[in-house]
Amino acid sequence: MPIRQAHKADLLLLLVTLLAAISWMFSREAVLAMPPLLFMSLRFLLASFLLSLLAFPQLARLDSTQLWRCIRVGLVFGIAMSFWVLGLAFASHVGEGAFLTSLGVVLVPVIARVVFRESVPGSTWLALPVAVAGLALLSLEQGLHLEAGQLLFMTAAAIFALYFNLNTRAANTLAIRRSNGEMVQQPRIPALALTTVVLAVVGAVTGALSLWFEPWQTTLANMSGTLVMWIVLSATVGTAMRFLVQTYAQSLSLQSHGVVIMVLEPMWTALMAAVWFGEKMSLLQVCGCGLIFLSLLVNRWRAVRKIIRLG
Repeated sequence: MPIRQAHKADLLLLLVTLLAAISWMFSREAVLAMPPLLFMSLRFLLASFLLSLLAFPQLARLDSTQLWRCIRVGLVFGIAMSFWVLGLAFASHVGEGAFLTSLGVVLVPVIARVVFRESVPGSTWLALPVAVAGLALLSLEQGLHLEAGQLLFMTAAAIFALYFNLNTRAANTLAIRRSNGEMVQQPRIPALALTTVVLAVVGAVTGALSLWFEPWQTTLANMSGTLVMWIVLSATVGTAMRFLVQTYAQSLSLQSHGVVIMVLEPMWTALMAAVWFGEKMSLLQVCGCGLIFLSLLVNRWRAVRKIIRLG
């Protein structure tokens, strides 16, 4: 992959981390006022609709195989987002939740190895124990147990790792070996079409779960202008724009561990939460989040070393 293209992918993923951090704020405001799964459904369906206005020509050219690949990515992402938004609703600390969710980035190469038999950088095996130590410190904040919100964030992180891998592979042309040994090319799916379908599936998954588990009548009847604003901002800035940029950036690189640039997301989120919600961290929380952040840097050590050399 040309160096210029690699740098472009990293810069775009850096933008994604900022959009993601902003999205945490919008989402937190919304789930404080309405059922979380209903919020996710409205957010993702609106984002998908907006993108479909631009993506229609690409969507019309998708064949059944490509459509199924999009749906498969969306189903995994929908399950992950369901756990994430429930974690956000139960969380006592947004910044901490961002660091827990970021563990999915460390697990991306591991899932790539287990599911797709990709090689795993040695730095990943060094990063995992550091991440576990960080989790231990976070759990000690409340005694020798994890809160419901923390467990939900950790579950979401594991599923996010699978989603990142599936999304990267769907956005790239791959050589697939069939059971008879024949090699066939699996064509890439255009980023705009892939993002549109994936977001629609997430909206459908969270909507179905909300219909089953959550009350709608009171929420819809008392929908305020402020709540509508948070939903719209989450759908446009935090979802449509963010995931379109992310999918396009992932289409520039087939390397699953390239997404580790998103190491910065929990940092931005913790800083914004401190300003937005006035959150503060105890010493144990700071140390735990610091270790998780260190694990992400270790996992991305090659890129960090290059930056140090350039400096």
